[in-house]
Order: sequence, then C-alpha cells, then structure tokens
Amino acid sequence: MDPQDILEMNGAAWDKQSSDAQSPWTQPVSSADIQRARQGDWALILTPTKAVPNHWYGELRGARVLTLASGGGQQAPILAAAGADVVSFDYSRVQLEKDAAVAARDGLSIRCEQGDMADLSRFATGSFDLVFHPVSNVFARSVIPVWQECARVLISGGRLLAGFMNPDFYLFDHEAIEAGADPVVRFSLPYRDIDHMNEREMQERISQGGGLEFSHSLQDQIGGQIDAGFTLAGFYEDRWSDAATPLNRHMPTSMATLAIKS
Repeated sequence: MDPQDILEMNGAAWDKQSSDAQSPWTQPVSSADIQRARQGDWALILTPTKAVPNHWYGELRGARVLTLASGGGQQAPILAAAGADVVSFDYSRVQLEKDAAVAARDGLSIRCEQGDMADLSRFATGSFDLVFHPVSNVFARSVIPVWQECARVLISGGRLLAGFMNPDFYLFDHEAIEAGADPVVRFSLPYRDIDHMNEREMQERISQGGGLEFSHSLQDQIGGQIDAGFTLAGFYEDRWSDAATPLNRHMPTSMATLAIKS
C-alpha cells in the first residue's frame, strides 16, 4: 500500500475517533486544568497512565516546543499554559481543531499545523528546544525518519520526550484474548496491519476510528534515536488498565524515553 494512502487512512481514522469524542486521547483539558498549569500544577503522559517525571522537561518557560502527533486539546494547551511557545503538529484535522479550540477558550498561543510526523521539512534546523511525542509512531510505517527529523529540528542539547509501544504487544491476537483466550503468540515481528487485513477489513477499521498500526523493533525505537544523534537520559515502562487490554496483566505494554540531542 502506498505510504500516502496509509497516511490519509490514519488521518481519517483519528478524525473519526476525535469526532466521536469517546476516546481518552480526544478529550480536551478543562479551563480549570489550564489555570492550574499556569500556577505550575500540571502533569502529562507520554504513555497510557504514568506521568512524565518533571525533570525531563528542563526549563519550559519561553522554550520552543513541538508537540508531535499529539493533537486533541491535551498536551499542547498544558505546555502553553506552563509558559512554552508551542507548535502542535498532527495529521488529524479534528485533533488540531481541539488544540485550537482550547487555545481560543483560555487565551493561549498555540500554532497548529497539519502534517506527517516523519516529515518536518517546513521547520528550519534548530527550531525547537523540546519535542513532546506521545505514543503515536505505531501509525508510522517507519520510525527512523521520525527520529532523524526530531534531531534535525532540535537545538544542540534539545530534548526529545517520546512514548512508544512495547513491540511484543503485537505478537498476540488481541481479539482472541478479549474473548477469553490465553495469550498465544500468533504473529511475527515486525507486525503490520496491512499484511493481515484485506481492503474491506481496513476500511471497517478506519470507519470505527481505528488506525492502521505498525510495530517497530527496539533497535529502531531506541537504537534509532541513538543513531540520529541522541543520548538517552531517561527511561520507564508503563501498563494500561486491564480493561484496556488483558495483556496488561502479563507485561508492560509501552515505554518512554528522554533523549538529549548530542
């Protein structure tokens, strides 16, 4: 399948999911949340549940921050309220509209731009001090260009805060597990939805607000950051609730890294 077709389908899926407003990743923060953030009381997540350590951010006031594939009226508004100069970059128009709506409601300055997380060519080299990139590169066919572009647009000493899925998550048939079956390895890695779904199944997934996903090896996720010129300075694993995936009872399903541009 053509990469642009995948990009368009995933954009449509997130527009659908965000319009339905049932996903926790599409619920804008409240004005009360913004007010607390202005007073220094705030926390964000890169993975499903665990808060990012405060020291990962460095000095935020006046920092130029790119929230990457992170629309939805959540992270970008909080970072702007905390004093950062924020650009929200996402392929979902509806998710970006939520960032813009929170900014208008609460008097924040957020620049919203639509685009592919693997192509940041509109931004000059060294444009940002920090990139905030929560779990979303599962929708990118290759993660290597994402890390390379992040490294390019960051200043020397700039910070990349990234969340991503444990690749082992994709070994299993999650529909069977949800139906009560024990976790049994079914797929090989790297996993790609497009290898296991026909056109009708893909269109049905999109119509339900689910994107086409790709697993990425730890060599690409972590080694790819190092190869792009980053030094890893922080790491943690996280779990969803059992309601989100029964696999949570057996293993951490996601992880996050703090990487500093060398």
